[in-house]
Amino acid sequence: MEKVELSINLIGDIFSSHSVSLSTFPSLFHARSLPFCMASSDNPTTAAEDPAVNGFTRPEMYTETLAGTVDSYERHVFLCYKRHVSWPPRIEASDADPLPKRVAAAWKARKTDMPLKTKITVCEAREEAGFSDGDVLIFPEMIRYRGLEESNVDGFFKDVLVDGKPWTAGGSEAFSGSHVYVCAHGSRDVRCGVCGPVLIEKLNEEIKLQGLSDQISVTACSHVGGHKYAGNVIIFSPGADGKIMGHWYGYVTPNDVRELLDQHIGKGQIIQRLWRGHMGPAVAEEKGADDQKVANREDISEGKSNHVESDNLSSKENLGGCCQGVNGVSCCRSASVEQNNEIEETPEAIKKKGSKVCCNWPVLQQRDILTAVGMIGAVAVVVVAYKLYRRAG
Repeated sequence: MEKVELSINLIGDIFSSHSVSLSTFPSLFHARSLPFCMASSDNPTTAAEDPAVNGFTRPEMYTETLAGTVDSYERHVFLCYKRHVSWPPRIEASDADPLPKRVAAAWKARKTDMPLKTKITVCEAREEAGFSDGDVLIFPEMIRYRGLEESNVDGFFKDVLVDGKPWTAGGSEAFSGSHVYVCAHGSRDVRCGVCGPVLIEKLNEEIKLQGLSDQISVTACSHVGGHKYAGNVIIFSPGADGKIMGHWYGYVTPNDVRELLDQHIGKGQIIQRLWRGHMGPAVAEEKGADDQKVANREDISEGKSNHVESDNLSSKENLGGCCQGVNGVSCCRSASVEQNNEIEETPEAIKKKGSKVCCNWPVLQQRDILTAVGMIGAVAVVVVAYKLYRRAG
């Protein structure tokens, strides 16, 4: 590859000295034919943000079974923190975001002490809805705590999540209603960044239209696991028995919004074709899950596992798979390589794997490179011969 780049630079110098333009060879030097990282940051409208690539019409939609892709857990904690557009890819490891980082560290240190298997996710602190940085929402208890700071995180974990006692360092209050969380963590995965905000807008639009704004809240949340199932939605609402359930849905599109509101929240009926699982004991499939397989137009393979548990703050793994784009197109926003132990890869390893930023561009095959080199060489011979001819004349 270095030889190809050297040849291109050399021939470019020759062309410049003889007023020969590369535009003479459009098929060879078309920008999308070159395996280089071409100013993706300069052009906000990239292929990665195309709805047909990472949005609701992307090829991977409805290609996998959704039921059973949520591991069992018993409690979900949401930390209100900033706006989703400001979250870095790994907010739990960001020095610029000390509160989520401290919470993630405390979860790691105390997870075996907690009597309930707990997930922790970051959600937006929406001041207009009365949520501030440091507010903590706990499901299924439906309790909100205020005033979580770096200095009292350890005390909060011990009192509330480990010992089950009231937290004296901050205020608490019960809350009610139905709460919808939509993954919009675009810096972590483009698919969530493309689908999430659109779903949030559509949900709020339909909720307002139905006059339910005082009963249902919609909030952007960070990575919950399973980027490839975007749009990812979690709904906490009372079941038929009054108990709060947290149901996960995947492959949700704007066309599904009314059904989620009318059927799930309004009537307590699970939408099987979109259902991933729920907070509580692990359930691989509920009644009607076979209908989901048909609706998803999927060939089911025996023994295939779709388990995903990659919660943003409360997991060490990323099994859901950032960069599982279709047809070689990356879904990752970040060029950094994510590892479970947060250890950076060596330059040699990164060079071997290739840049994630570059993979948004089609890469030439070996025969294409050889053809390009041959054509460049031929042009160089013609230019040099012409130069010698002029000198001889």
